[in-house]
Amino acid sequence: MAGNSQRRGATRKSTKKASTPGTGGKNRRSLEGKGPTPKAEDRTYHPAHERKQAAERRAASSGPRGGKDARARDRAGSSGTALEMVAGRNSVLEALRSEIPVQTVYVSSRLESDDRTKEILDIAMGRGYDLREASKLDLDRLTDGAVHQGVALHVPPYEYKDVDDLLDLAADSGRPPLIIALDGVTDPRNVGAVLRSAGAFGAHGVLVPERRAAGVTASVWKVSAGAAARVPVARATNLVRALEELKKAGCFVVGLDAGGDVTIDEMAFATDPVVLVAGSEGKGLSRLVRATCDVVASIPIGGETESLNAATATGISLYEVARLRRQAASA
Repeated sequence: MAGNSQRRGATRKSTKKASTPGTGGKNRRSLEGKGPTPKAEDRTYHPAHERKQAAERRAASSGPRGGKDARARDRAGSSGTALEMVAGRNSVLEALRSEIPVQTVYVSSRLESDDRTKEILDIAMGRGYDLREASKLDLDRLTDGAVHQGVALHVPPYEYKDVDDLLDLAADSGRPPLIIALDGVTDPRNVGAVLRSAGAFGAHGVLVPERRAAGVTASVWKVSAGAAARVPVARATNLVRALEELKKAGCFVVGLDAGGDVTIDEMAFATDPVVLVAGSEGKGLSRLVRATCDVVASIPIGGETESLNAATATGISLYEVARLRRQAASA
């Protein structure tokens, strides 16, 4: 019956929503947002975060497996100065024997043992050097692909001597000074070969210009077969000025160049203090350096050969000087 409120479903319910207590601005604040979404690697619950943490742990490691950043730090010292890698068994052993400053000794994880490697390990452990095992791939990267034979040294930059240091060394030896000067030689292999010849024939040191010339680098260490640890190298801001100083100290300056005034085996003053000057690979002696020389000597060679490179010419000349000095001593 109409109007019978007792009948089920007869009462109409209101659709108007009743008022509710206020939120105190909670909903308004939620609409403001939480800022930009963090990167995946910055969200602690995300897998990318764990990968980032693992990479940072590897970078913090100072070993050869410490990743790209660690290897970059191995190339630079605490002062930011580039460091050098000495690679190869002979070079590393000679460097250790000469007690040059050593940052780290790296050895291959599969190092084939011989007398040299045993001595390298004995010296490294005996002196308490930082000795680290590295894979072949690690050593290839650390040495920039050089032939390392499973061993390498991380050494600070080479400490050059002064011209006076070379003269002092000659005075201490009791022999007339014998010094090699390189005029603009830019090939590190030539510098290394010159150092090797200098060590073989008793030279007291090598003089190189500071600019536009090769210095003592890892390549020089390798080619010199360790002679870089025994033969001091001086660096001159001005080579001509340094040669003038050597002349004032009583040295004869002999330039090595084709078409010289005399041949190297005819040098009358080989037994006196001598400075042998070798020119660059392409241009030979520069004009000012040639003018500074007391005499220019050449090496007799066959007519079909135009010239010899700096390392070969220096080696032959050093042999001749050593021969003439032995001959004079036995006379």
